[in-house]
Amino acid sequence: MRKILDGSTLTLGVCYYPEHWPQDMWAADLDRMSECGIRVVRIAEFSWNLTEPSEGVFTYDFYDRFLDLCQEKEMKVIFGTPTATPPAWLTKRYPETLNAHADGTPLEHGGRRHYNYNAPVYREKAALIVEKLASHFGRHPAVIGWQIDNELNCEVDEFYSAADACAFRIFLREKYGTLEELNRAWGTVFWNQTYTDWEEISLPKRARSGNPNPHALLDYARFISHSARGFARMQSEILRKYLKEGDFITTNGRFDHLDNHRMTRESLDFYTYDSYPDMAYNVDGGRLPSGLRDREASRSLSEVRSISPVFGIMEQQSGPNGWTTCMAAPAPKPGQMTLWTMQSIAHGADYISYFRWRTCTFGTEMYWHGILDYSGRENRRMAELRSIHRKLEAIQEVAGGCYRAQVGVLKDYDNCWDLRIDMWHRDLENVSQPAIFAAAQKTHTPLDYVYLSDEGASAPLSAYKVLIYAHPCMMSKARAAILEEYVAGGGILILGCRSGYKDLDGHCVMQDLPGLLRPLTGADIPEFTRTCPGDSPVMIRWGDRRLEAPVFNDLLRPLAGEESAEVLGVYENCYYAGEGALLRHRCQKGVVYSLGTVFTEELTAALLEEVQAAEPERETMVLPKCCELAVREKDGKKYYFVLNYSADQVTILLKRSLVSLFDGVSVEGEVALEPYGTAVLM
Repeated sequence: MRKILDGSTLTLGVCYYPEHWPQDMWAADLDRMSECGIRVVRIAEFSWNLTEPSEGVFTYDFYDRFLDLCQEKEMKVIFGTPTATPPAWLTKRYPETLNAHADGTPLEHGGRRHYNYNAPVYREKAALIVEKLASHFGRHPAVIGWQIDNELNCEVDEFYSAADACAFRIFLREKYGTLEELNRAWGTVFWNQTYTDWEEISLPKRARSGNPNPHALLDYARFISHSARGFARMQSEILRKYLKEGDFITTNGRFDHLDNHRMTRESLDFYTYDSYPDMAYNVDGGRLPSGLRDREASRSLSEVRSISPVFGIMEQQSGPNGWTTCMAAPAPKPGQMTLWTMQSIAHGADYISYFRWRTCTFGTEMYWHGILDYSGRENRRMAELRSIHRKLEAIQEVAGGCYRAQVGVLKDYDNCWDLRIDMWHRDLENVSQPAIFAAAQKTHTPLDYVYLSDEGASAPLSAYKVLIYAHPCMMSKARAAILEEYVAGGGILILGCRSGYKDLDGHCVMQDLPGLLRPLTGADIPEFTRTCPGDSPVMIRWGDRRLEAPVFNDLLRPLAGEESAEVLGVYENCYYAGEGALLRHRCQKGVVYSLGTVFTEELTAALLEEVQAAEPERETMVLPKCCELAVREKDGKKYYFVLNYSADQVTILLKRSLVSLFDGVSVEGEVALEPYGTAVLM
């Protein structure tokens, strides 16, 4: 049985860097952690030199001393492999290990993630340091697990070194076999790009000037994922040789150009995430914010739950954040540290590790604060941590409970990567994804994210009453068949505009739209258009509703002879007024809704009402819009997490008697929730 995330306990941890502090501070720090309920520390992910100070010279004394102290203090340890920051002696002696900018200029030593995954010598040196660490420290009783690297593809998710160019050509040869097939897939006949030798192929670059081949860029994204996964798998295979019973392997973060689902299946026991809710208002990975600020972190937590239903938080925000070069977030207000902790637990995390224990007094992250400020004095955040520990002790029975949602949002990596390349696609998703999330949050409709591939789905689709697939521009026969099976079994599928107009190579299909989805949707799209920003907003008339239809409009008509398809809403105030904007198709036991535009918050809320999915717990409680509802279920019991993201006290209405787990008191009727307050009810 694992030492954490075993389904029986909620555990608190913290990130600690003993190399930043004099040894005579370690024992007192560990004692204070224990007094606050901390049971686990993560260490070592940026400390290659401490074990290999020069090439081929290995010393273990530093971490021997720290781990022995942890064992004495009954503190468990997650050991990080230090491959995110190679030592200066390595990059100086082997400059081919450095990543490069798109113009070919190598990155310089002195930051982090300046290496590339594909330099053979870097793979060799990384494998050696992981082997040395695991063989020496893996049997230490204080060590309970390993973190691979740190935040793969964070900051840098494009690689332009000579080693990457060589590896890219190998990747393409293995995928396509022949240049003829590659030329077909990349459409190289356009603009005379045809290749006659593999060595003619270079890394595609998204420079500000020029227009790189979009199909090459799509394969480039797949290649980066392939490289990162291979790097993780190399380390995992080494670590597994040295695991004790119950030890685990994980990695942290969630960044672009990486199939995290596949990496988890290949290399990890579970996934962990780094949750910084007060950074959520920043644009992240090409998506725009929903306007919900720290509540937006719930969207990321739901994505992580899709990757790994059993997951933890390796870095939970505990203080104000910022580097000397970028980013800035304020200190958590009183109650927010608790709120963000409960947000993570509400979404399924049974392990919460705060970043960090002490705030570093030097370096790029000296403004990225932890529990303690520079002096180490007692402070408000320390007091709140003690309170969090008491609350977790009161809700231990929640551990192992599954998050429950009747609505799933479908996604897939091909479309996620395509929207970074294709502006037309990106413009749709940048509106729809935040709107879907915001509508679900404000109607207290728990959401899951489910990822689709030709091999299947990341979770059984039959578990969901409703699935929303916003803009599956790229579609395959295998994925269409999976959707057809879901609908035939009684599921409700909602599709947005521009569905099915590309294949997996990114080519526009020469079929009547929506291409492979025509039989499923019962719809024909004879015409489509982007909307004009200078015109009056296009509107949809749907019964007594009048809703805006921005960005893009598909004109929807029932397929000829398709009596089970009907138009529910039509466009107004445009040259295609009267044409279908929303179509419903009854298909075997299920229903498909085709929406001819993007998902706005108002449209999504109306659709959730239409399919009777909004407010699934309305018979139990009524909540203001500023509160999130999350439900975990275990052994037939439901645990309701109510999270108040407002700076004001609010009132919730409980329609039946529930037990407040924090204090064991039965509550019913109107219940006050303090600013940033939380409740766990059963």
